[in-house]
Parts: sequence; C-alpha cells; structure tokens
Amino acid sequence: MSQPTSHTEMANLIDILSSAAATAARCAPSVLNTQPWRWRVHPDRLELFAEPSRQLRVTDPDGRLLILSCGAVLHQARVALAAQGWTARVVRTPATWTTEPLAVLHGFEQTAITPTARQQEQAMRTRYTDRRPVSDQPLASAAVRAIAASARGAVRLQVLSAEQVLDLAAAASRAGAVQARDPLAREELDYWTSRNLADGIGLPAEVLPARTAQTTVPGRGFGHAGTLPISAGHDRAATYALLYGDGDDPTWWLPAGEALSAVWLAATALEVSVLPLSDVVAVPGTREVLRRVLNPLDHAYLPLRLGLADPAPGPPPRTPRLPATQLIEVLPPNAADRH
Repeated sequence: MSQPTSHTEMANLIDILSSAAATAARCAPSVLNTQPWRWRVHPDRLELFAEPSRQLRVTDPDGRLLILSCGAVLHQARVALAAQGWTARVVRTPATWTTEPLAVLHGFEQTAITPTARQQEQAMRTRYTDRRPVSDQPLASAAVRAIAASARGAVRLQVLSAEQVLDLAAAASRAGAVQARDPLAREELDYWTSRNLADGIGLPAEVLPARTAQTTVPGRGFGHAGTLPISAGHDRAATYALLYGDGDDPTWWLPAGEALSAVWLAATALEVSVLPLSDVVAVPGTREVLRRVLNPLDHAYLPLRLGLADPAPGPPPRTPRLPATQLIEVLPPNAADRH
C-alpha cells in the first residue's frame, strides 16, 4: 500500500501515522528534554519539522543539538511503525530546517512484524536517562561490540581508549567552565532545568542528581541540585564512546540523531545505561578537542557514557512529556493540498 486509494484506507493510514508520531514524541530523547520537534500527518505521508521555539538559543545557536534530537525522534517513529507492521521510505532535507520538513516518511508498505521490531519497540518504551554514576561492574565486551555495531551507515560509534577518556574528561571540564562563565547560558540552563513535572517539558528536580558525583568525566553542571538520590559510585567501570561521521552540517546531524537512537535502543535491550554528554559538543572549542581522537577528516557529534545502572538508588522517574496535541498536527484528507 504505497498510496491510499479510498477514504477508509486514508483514515486507517492517518491513524497509524498519528500513533507512530505520538509514540515517538512520547519516548524519544532530546537535549534537556526540550522536545524540539513537531509532526504533520497527511493521508499519505508523515512530515517531521524542527520547532525553533524549543531551541536552546544560547547554547545551541546553530541548531546542532536540536536537529540531532529530531533525528532521534525520526528513528523512533520508524521503530513505532515497524512494530505495527509498516515500513516507510524517508526523504531527508535538513539543510532548510527552519522552513521545510527535516524529513518526510512516505511510500508506506505493510510487512511482517519481526522479533527485532518488537524488541526495539519495547526498548523504546522503557528507555530512560540516568545522570548518576553507573555501577562498578564493567560491561561485557560482547555487549559493547553489539552496541557499537548498531550504529550502521555513515554515522559510526567509536569506543574510546583509557587515554582518550582522559581527553574527553578534559574537554568536559573545559566545556562546563565555559558555560558557567556565560550568564546567558546559565540563565537558559536554569530555565530548562527548573521545571515542574506538570510542565511536560524540560528537567524537573526529580530527574536531577541530589549532588555532584566525583567522576573521571564530569557530568553536566546544572547550577543547582535536584532531588534524585545518588550513591557514592564512580564511573571507573563505564565505557565511553563517540558518535562521529564525515561531515558537520544539518545533513549529518539528522542521521547522527538517528544513530543515537539506534545505539540507545540496542543498549537498553541489553540493560545498559546510556548518558549523552551534549554539553561537550555545544562548545566549539571542546568539540574540536574531540576530533583529536578521530581521523583528521572526521567530525564528532556526541560522546556517550555506557554502563550498568547502579541498582542501589533505583531507576529515576521518566521525564515529563508535552501532550500530543502540542506536537502533532493531523490534516484531514481534504486539507492535504493546502500545505
């Protein structure tokens, strides 16, 4: 079914696309839980737009992390479709992300629901972000290989050596110091990390650690403590990795977000915790430092911490989400030609 041919088929496909968009919007990760996306559902296609009103204007002026977040929600929409027995072709046009769709899903075809599709959907629904130290149990080599292999295509995942982790730690420390000295960056961070659960967006105190952990690679400094209990753990047993690729523009940031989602879901299925270190790439100078661990022509997109979650404090609560009505526009069949 590449094109709906009747009113009933159109209505059914609209329901399927709306469901996939809503599931992805409810589950996908985004920088500081800004959820900087919106969907437009047509009878024959699903369009993904960036939402500039939820962009980090100070710390992400070029939209790098915004588009990367949108890549994650794009991948998870495809996961949600596959779990319903549908595939889609994707046209990515992120170079004009301010006015045009970042991506369009179309050419929908019914397919068998595979065990992999079910596993990915389950991982998507159970995935969460834990900003506390991981446990002292190192990851099995097979798990690390499987997670790295899930980044297929042009965007790859490089596991960092012990020496490279020290470079990452220095870059993270430098990025934190740069942003702490910028009053506008501090104000923006405080706005997005002083939310209430009822706001449906940003990071409330319930998901922020109650104190700063003493770790080799510093986590993001939020400028204030949360209420999430934290153990006395360290990150000695953590594995650090870096998403990277050949280019450094929106046409690369979108697939980098898709790769992030694929890696995160693969890790979740293996009960491995993932923590993106987005503040390191938000500062141009420290982003360039990360390129030293890559080949000269490669570009760093996002460092990740991988590890087994510390069972002592228990899992954190899920981050709040905006209602679907604020993220999804469903066009009736007779309105499709007006957009």
